[in-house]
Amino acid sequence: MRTHYSSEVSPEMDGEEVIVCGWVHDLRNLGGLIFLKIRDREGEIQVTAPKRKVDPETFELISKLSIEDVVSVRGIVKREDQAPRGLEIIPLEVEVLNEVLGKLPLDPRGRVKAELDTRLDARVVDLRKRENQAIFKLRSIVLRRIREFLYSKGFIEVNTPKIIAAATEGGTALFPVKYFERNAFLSQSPQLYKQMLMGTGLDKVFEIAQFFRAEEHDTRRHVNEFTSIDIEMAFSKKEDVMLILEELLREVLSEVVKTEELKELGIDEKDLDVEFPLPRIHYEEAIEMLSEKGIEVEWGEDIPTKGLKELWKLVGTKAYFIVDWPMSAKPFYIMPKGELSESFDLMFYEIELASGGQRNHLYDSLVKAIRSKG
Repeated sequence: MRTHYSSEVSPEMDGEEVIVCGWVHDLRNLGGLIFLKIRDREGEIQVTAPKRKVDPETFELISKLSIEDVVSVRGIVKREDQAPRGLEIIPLEVEVLNEVLGKLPLDPRGRVKAELDTRLDARVVDLRKRENQAIFKLRSIVLRRIREFLYSKGFIEVNTPKIIAAATEGGTALFPVKYFERNAFLSQSPQLYKQMLMGTGLDKVFEIAQFFRAEEHDTRRHVNEFTSIDIEMAFSKKEDVMLILEELLREVLSEVVKTEELKELGIDEKDLDVEFPLPRIHYEEAIEMLSEKGIEVEWGEDIPTKGLKELWKLVGTKAYFIVDWPMSAKPFYIMPKGELSESFDLMFYEIELASGGQRNHLYDSLVKAIRSKG
């Protein structure tokens, strides 16, 4: 049916026949002339219907269209300097694929602000907004670039089980499910599966998948279901992993800043301007810096949001690593280093983008760590 997306039609196609499909974004009826804007995922395109040049039935049909009707338009491209993008389509045929019945719950053009409850109740209509679609597109760009990067570094993509028998990251954050006659849980993390795969000789693996944590969710910093990007590398120390992560961040940011979606979301590319290599700040150094600013963090405790909001300013860069956390603040599978651990958190402003570290591969030490965690 469709021959072109809106963005694929150009003034250089003057005189060519095309078929575009989408939603009626705007309609202006001037009596003998109707301007119709069609919206698809790539943008908008103007359809101009002069009464004297368009078939009477087609003109009548266009005049009765409503905002958000779904249509297919077959027409001739015409170069027109006064039109958006320097072109318009003169319609030969218009087909209504679906029409709006009743009043729309919200304006997908965003001209009238809708409350959150209304947006969630009419989510499909809400997701027609440009800024909402930009989130999906940007997410797709990021995931594609991450995969390309990891494949280029020799990683193998894997898929680990999502129904598990026991906790990976702590028993208090599990979603229980009935597994026939047994109790089971939704997976919190692929961590232990990744580590087992290192024992097979696969050497480098990654997974991009959904995981679940029954944590508090009425905050901007917690979600119950999320997409996790996990990697595991054999014969590596924490610095090796940090270098991969650093390079990955550089690649993703360089890709993102070139996108139109970033502009659509109103994000200034300067906000993503990160200097490399990233500084490494030791945990003890971080809490000392905060203490000098009157923010006290007890040794061994996680750094609170208030502290993280201040810390990136003290460090002097948007992205940085916090390394060598106390073992008490990290999972049992991290390699201990006395009271500290071979661990890191990658921070972006006050947000923890990633955490990791060298795994404990020593059996006796690992058993001791498991017992110490209860």
